[in-house]
Amino acid sequence: MGKQEDFVLRSLEERDVRFVRLWFTDVLGHLKSVAVAPAELEGAFSEGIGFDGSAIEGFARVYESDMLLLPDASTFQILPWRATGPSTARMFCDVVMPDGSPSFADPRFVLKRNLAAAAEKGFTFYTHPEIEFYLLKNIPEVGVDPVPVDRTGFFDHTPQSMGSDFRREAITMLEAMGISVEFSHHEGGPGQQEIDLRYADALSTADNIMTFRTVIREVALSQGIWATFMPKPFTTHPGSGMHTHLSLFEGDRNAFFEAGAEYQLSRTGRHFIAGIMRHAGEISVVTNQWVNSYKRLLWGGEAPSYICWGHNNRSAMVRVPMYKPTKSQSTRVELRTLDPACNPYLAYAVVLAAGMKGIENEYELPREAEDDVWSLTERERKSLGIDPLPTTLSEAIEVADSSELLAEALGEHVYDFFLRNKRAEWEEYRTQVSAFERDLMLPVI
Repeated sequence: MGKQEDFVLRSLEERDVRFVRLWFTDVLGHLKSVAVAPAELEGAFSEGIGFDGSAIEGFARVYESDMLLLPDASTFQILPWRATGPSTARMFCDVVMPDGSPSFADPRFVLKRNLAAAAEKGFTFYTHPEIEFYLLKNIPEVGVDPVPVDRTGFFDHTPQSMGSDFRREAITMLEAMGISVEFSHHEGGPGQQEIDLRYADALSTADNIMTFRTVIREVALSQGIWATFMPKPFTTHPGSGMHTHLSLFEGDRNAFFEAGAEYQLSRTGRHFIAGIMRHAGEISVVTNQWVNSYKRLLWGGEAPSYICWGHNNRSAMVRVPMYKPTKSQSTRVELRTLDPACNPYLAYAVVLAAGMKGIENEYELPREAEDDVWSLTERERKSLGIDPLPTTLSEAIEVADSSELLAEALGEHVYDFFLRNKRAEWEEYRTQVSAFERDLMLPVI
């Protein structure tokens, strides 16, 4: 065992930890957990903890179900919402096969594999997500409309508001778990919040997003309300996105920065954007993985509907912000398609794979979109070479079905399972009769 593992074992005794939760995710991005006693942890570090992989979405067929969880000691944290009694801690795990080889169905391994491929070319991938979500007064019930906790709007400051109290408690818990928060504020929709996590390497960010979603739900439940990361919970209010700032570093040097270039953006940065744009349709099924995700992308506002890039253009899918133009470290690109309900491990893996493909093949960046893309006519967009993103999950599946990049980035097992699951979701959605249809047709037909 190394220093990290020794530190964890000492902390168990010093902090009176009686339960250790081992966290991992299934292919769809749902957090899974198994609790072990502290006495089992030394063996878990060296040999892993066995579990039945066939019980987890996308992991294994029944006849190859034995798998092991290997705790990542660097992710050890005490859970701060366990205020009374003995402490409970958590660690993220890598999923491996009985022979010690990685499980190709483990989303964390999928991201690690793509990060390793970028590292072979000298790059480290950093991400910085802006996570939006809604707070609701009522716990969801079938047939009952959700009610936001307030009627406040973008950046509004209301004394003693529930949202500001909520954000303060949530951020305190996040920072207690070692997750740094950069900004927080009320978003545009009633009851809608945004909390931005600080820049970190993509694997740490994905772990942090999974922790973030758990913390937000725990704090909401403790206050008698409900938090949802559903991309579009309301027809008439903005959807929730997870705009993510991306950059590549070569050692300590920002590979996206070039002094004197337009927007200080290097050729590497331009090729990376071009890769994301060329493969945007293919990766949409992962970055926007739910039927509901496409309701957000159709709406406009802060959500992109078309494949284009721009500088100071918030209708663009990819934006090159210029917050600190004199600082080389701050040069990055902002991808605005992702939503907070995606599997962050898979989403960052496919975004990185698309960007790296652009660098490897030196894709040329198309002309910048300077106009509000939503205000253009379809003919104008065609003349500018601006294509639409998939408008439904069905369209996204169709594009992904023949994507070599997606199959390579995800691996055959995850690629096949993920698309099968999405097809089943779309077929189930198609069979449902909506309230809209009943309201429209029952009175007149």
